[in-house]
Amino acid sequence: MVSCVENELRIEELKTHAPETVDSLRGLLSAGANIMPDPKRANLYEVEDASNVYYVHISPVSGKVLLLATWAKEAA
Repeated sequence: MVSCVENELRIEELKTHAPETVDSLRGLLSAGANIMPDPKRANLYEVEDASNVYYVHISPVSGKVLLLATWAKEAA
């Protein structure tokens, strides 16, 4: 479950990301994007869109999303 406040997904950041990056992640999560667990780290996940990968922590207690990093997706 992901944390929502007044129907808006709350995403916190470890470091400052462009507002567009946070909005893109919010849109992906709100739309039910595929969230892939990190096999080596509990509660850490990758979320992908067509061009980017978002690395997030999702609290199992509160559902709060913490954006840790983002990078360009490698071309196939």
